[in-house]
Amino acid sequence: MKIAVVGAGFAGLATAKVLREFDHDVTVFEKAPDVGGVWSATRRYTGLRTQNNKDSYAFSDLPMPRDYPEWPTGEQVQAYLERYVSTFGLRPSLRLATEVVRAELTDAEDGWMVTARRIGAPVSAPERFDHLVVANGIFSDPVFPQYPGYADLVRAGGKLVASSQLNTLDEARGKNVVVVGYGKSACDVAAEIGPVAASTTVVARRLLWKMPKRIANSLNMKYLLLSRLGEALFRYQELDNGVERFLHGPGDKVRAGMLASIGSVATWQFKLKKLGLVPHGEFAEIANSTVSLSTDGFYEQVASGAITVHRDTEIQRFEVDDDRPVAVLGDGSRIPADLVVCGTGFHQRVPFLDDAVAARLVDEKGNYQLYRQILPEGVPNLTFAGYNSSLFSPLSAEAGAIWIAAYLAGVVELPPVEERRKHVAERVAWMEQRTGGKHARGTNVIPFSMHQIDETLDEAGVNIGRRTRVVQWLLPIDPSVYRNVVPRLKARVANQAKATADA
Repeated sequence: MKIAVVGAGFAGLATAKVLREFDHDVTVFEKAPDVGGVWSATRRYTGLRTQNNKDSYAFSDLPMPRDYPEWPTGEQVQAYLERYVSTFGLRPSLRLATEVVRAELTDAEDGWMVTARRIGAPVSAPERFDHLVVANGIFSDPVFPQYPGYADLVRAGGKLVASSQLNTLDEARGKNVVVVGYGKSACDVAAEIGPVAASTTVVARRLLWKMPKRIANSLNMKYLLLSRLGEALFRYQELDNGVERFLHGPGDKVRAGMLASIGSVATWQFKLKKLGLVPHGEFAEIANSTVSLSTDGFYEQVASGAITVHRDTEIQRFEVDDDRPVAVLGDGSRIPADLVVCGTGFHQRVPFLDDAVAARLVDEKGNYQLYRQILPEGVPNLTFAGYNSSLFSPLSAEAGAIWIAAYLAGVVELPPVEERRKHVAERVAWMEQRTGGKHARGTNVIPFSMHQIDETLDEAGVNIGRRTRVVQWLLPIDPSVYRNVVPRLKARVANQAKATADA
């Protein structure tokens, strides 16, 4: 098949690599001049590092370089992805600096007409593809709050940007910076610019619990969070094994005590009571939207006064004092605001699809209706890659790519359409209830990354063995144990083709 993939982040590259192994003709469109998605030099914010240690944040068949630090920088991750492209010969499939401006179903709905534009060049003629994979990313289209007085901010020389648009420290040097949000990107940016900004103020509508990289400054968090046991501490939609049924049944007090003890250690370790930064609610709520790892130096800078946090409040409007922009907060504070950095989330949308097609992808609330986070109903020859925020993004990307390859090869035994729709509706409703609405339009699977990987590979018929999965309950996930999954799928596809031919 001739296949178009839109996006060259982890998901797009994994999809291209896997589909090429099944002899598909793959073209990857990427509007940035480099690969990487959120790790691209055009989009990564200053201070960006992985949430995972390098050993768990890698593809199954290409480990991160040994000389990388335990938590690689954004630049190092992008270099790793460039190495992935070179290692597996993906360069001929890439069209970098080329934006897909429109993708339309053919009149017979048996393929797609893709219209692209190379940056700085005219729009190209539409090109036909048999199948379209959307891998444009769920962290690529930042949300900007609509603040009253924004025009006053700009007229007074102020500037408002998303965290992903703050690419160098020079943009913040010597300025009064207001960072909006308390997620990973907001705290990363605040810690990075704290030493160079005239002032750094974090405005947090709601404080979030943060997982220490080293619990009690000794135990690496990977032994707790990045294992199946760590995932099982949080209740999944379906308790599908004895350990989970115990932890959320007779052993619930043990499970709750483990989480509470981590919260107590984090409170002590970060001196949250002294800083007035103890979040409301239980530590278990860390999994309500996305697990957030602590940022090196953030709490230390709060303690020293380099960073000021205004908690449980929001920016109400911008005004001008003595020809300088200020942010007026809900608690009455007036904060100098030469630069406002918004770490306020992302839109989930596919701008190159027309409204009629886009409407067929979501429910009445705008939640994506994707079976296995991949397959939409009612739009033929279309799949999604990377619409599953995961603690193990490279491995989740591979699992999704493998499912797509199996689906295109006809070896996935899908449930009936109505059963799939029912499953998706129930899953999205559970996401919404679990996250308090912070479910990223139906794309948030954190912290249940391994459950989602299991479901995907089980349905493709190529999951790793039970004995290997038992090891993952006690040790951090090692992506390399999945390196033989694609060869096994190729063998399965070949066997089915032979059986069909013999019949």
